[in-house]
Amino acid sequence: MHGSLTVRRFQLLGVLRKNADLYFDSGDAIKTGNLGIPLKPEAVWPLLADLNCTAGLLGNRETHVMESAFKAKLAGSRHPILCGNLRKKDGSRPLPRSLTVDAKSVKIGVIGVMVPMVTERMATKAASAYLWDPPIPTACELAEELRSKVDLLICLSHIGHRQDLELAAACPHLDVILGGHSHTVLEKPVQVGKVAVCQGGSHNRFAGVYEWDVEQGLTGGLVGLDAD
Repeated sequence: MHGSLTVRRFQLLGVLRKNADLYFDSGDAIKTGNLGIPLKPEAVWPLLADLNCTAGLLGNRETHVMESAFKAKLAGSRHPILCGNLRKKDGSRPLPRSLTVDAKSVKIGVIGVMVPMVTERMATKAASAYLWDPPIPTACELAEELRSKVDLLICLSHIGHRQDLELAAACPHLDVILGGHSHTVLEKPVQVGKVAVCQGGSHNRFAGVYEWDVEQGLTGGLVGLDAD
């Protein structure tokens, strides 16, 4: 969203949300950029709360190398925000790596990974409170842990469409990838084996509306959100 959720598009999302069991955000919801520090809570957080967001993913906009700035970016968020490949230098995890939810007797597992901002190999790690592990191996590890416990396994990803396709090929345990970061517009899900890969562009131009069935898999596609 990049902090550009207008009143009109918020209202349209609200209409779609009333008919949906689940609602996810794939990162970069806030306006503040990668190295920026917000002076007040981001306006999008209460809007996502009003939409009853099931879970979100950390995007590069929501990150910062300083712990205080990182926390300021997430201040005001009320839904679970995942990031499986983020850790502090002491090994602790500042955010959940996964969650499970139930909808209409279907047990759903959700994992999340994002593009690495600071890695063990970067010189900038000395100035960062956080490190990021490789997203695809991390997603595969989390998916293997959850697969036997859920009926539907979703990965929220903020690694770009090309890497979404690589993730789908590397991790057949997944059912669905809801991706972001590359701003790719996929009108319909792209199938990689049994894994459905989705992306919905950027700046609230579209919302992805999908239905999952154990036999048919994922169907649906993007719905345009009218501009003000």
